[in-house]
Amino acid sequence: MFGYRVPSPDQAMLISGGRRGQGGAPFRVVTGHGKFVLPVFRKVRFLTLAMCESEVAEKCVTRQGIALTVRAVIAFKVGNDTESIVNAGQRFLSDQDQMAILTGRIFAGHLRSIIGSMTVEEIVTERQKLATEVLETSKTEMAKIGLIVDSLQIQSIDDGDTGYIEAMSAPHKAAIQRQAQIAQAQATQASVEAQQEATRNQAEYSRQTAVVQAEYSAEVDRAQARAAQAGPLAQAHAQQEVLAAQTELAERRAQLRQQELVAEVVKPAEAEAERIKLLATAEAERMKIQAEAAASHDRVALDRMLIDQLPQIVKEASAGLANANVNVLNGTDGLGEIAAGLVGQGLTILDSVRRNLGTQSSSDTAGGASGSANGNGGAHSGRVEIE
Repeated sequence: MFGYRVPSPDQAMLISGGRRGQGGAPFRVVTGHGKFVLPVFRKVRFLTLAMCESEVAEKCVTRQGIALTVRAVIAFKVGNDTESIVNAGQRFLSDQDQMAILTGRIFAGHLRSIIGSMTVEEIVTERQKLATEVLETSKTEMAKIGLIVDSLQIQSIDDGDTGYIEAMSAPHKAAIQRQAQIAQAQATQASVEAQQEATRNQAEYSRQTAVVQAEYSAEVDRAQARAAQAGPLAQAHAQQEVLAAQTELAERRAQLRQQELVAEVVKPAEAEAERIKLLATAEAERMKIQAEAAASHDRVALDRMLIDQLPQIVKEASAGLANANVNVLNGTDGLGEIAAGLVGQGLTILDSVRRNLGTQSSSDTAGGASGSANGNGGAHSGRVEIE
């Protein structure tokens, strides 16, 4: 709108002409809102409220008489209250750049004053104290011209060619270097120890790996050896079992052969021996009967005696076969045949005895006298063969 003016957020609008401002100021102050300004009859000017900066590089002398060059940066602005705006507007409205120049000069004077009361050690080690004192001493003076200081930073302190600060820092540098060397040595030692520990760990790991590999290799070798031996061992076991079976078969064959030999040789021999013994017994019995018959000349009595002795003869024959190993192959029929054979053998022996007795009686009758003369008493030894 024509004649309506609005200041920026970081500006103060100063309207001159017409009635006076607050406190008799030659202008009215408008901030944060617009104002209708009558053209021609009113004049509008703007004062910045933004942050400004001023640099100071001042040579100061300390309480020890040592010259120092101090560099500082001051951050300031016009105060937000109406009084500060009026004070700053009356002084810097026509040339607002003068605010930085004047502020630098004010702070340079306060720096010289405060540094003159301090030692180099205090200035170097207590920079914040120096800045605080400068701010406190300049606050009242800066308020008179409508300015406030937000911060003061000491950028550098230089003693030129005197070397005082360098000498002052030498012990600290030496201590720091010593601590640095100690720290470096400790770090080196720790690094060496760590490296040695890593080497030991690596060696231990290599050893364990080698042991595990050796055990694995040995296990593989044992498995391969067992696998390689499995075939021969199985073959050997099989051969051993075959040999055992063959040995058992040979033993059974030997036992069978032994039984066969016993059945073929020993038992027949024993039976033959028993037969011969039985014949000898029968012959002796015959001779006894013959002697008795010759003495009694009683034929009937002789036959009866022979008949009476028949069971005894059969018994003797059966006793001779008692210890023989006779294999009966046809059960009860075989036993019947054996019994019939024994009886038949007894009858055969009896018949032979009878024939021999008849023959012997004739011989004894013909040569009875000769036998008596020879003193044989009729006794005669004969041999009976049974086929």
